[in-house]
Amino acid sequence: MVRDALDPRRQHRYWPGADLVVEIVSPDNPERDTRVERADYAEAGIPEYWIVHPEAAAITVLTLTDDTYREHGLFRRGKPATSLLLPASR
Repeated sequence: MVRDALDPRRQHRYWPGADLVVEIVSPDNPERDTRVERADYAEAGIPEYWIVHPEAAAITVLTLTDDTYREHGLFRRGKPATSLLLPASR
């Protein structure tokens, strides 16, 4: 997701960056979705990263501080996930 509709990163086929990424953990390769891509997104400077765990019915919201993600919160079924990036969700 890119918050600003006029952001030059918004393109028709491939966006070279984002403000927020949502990753759904696949049962066949959770390591890739929770560790490998986490490092890739940090390197790319993505400010906020949500990891959706369907089997656990939970969402982990991470925010980038310097070059490392820190956990903003773990939100389980029935509890709304909040974001530091999206003020309306706080």
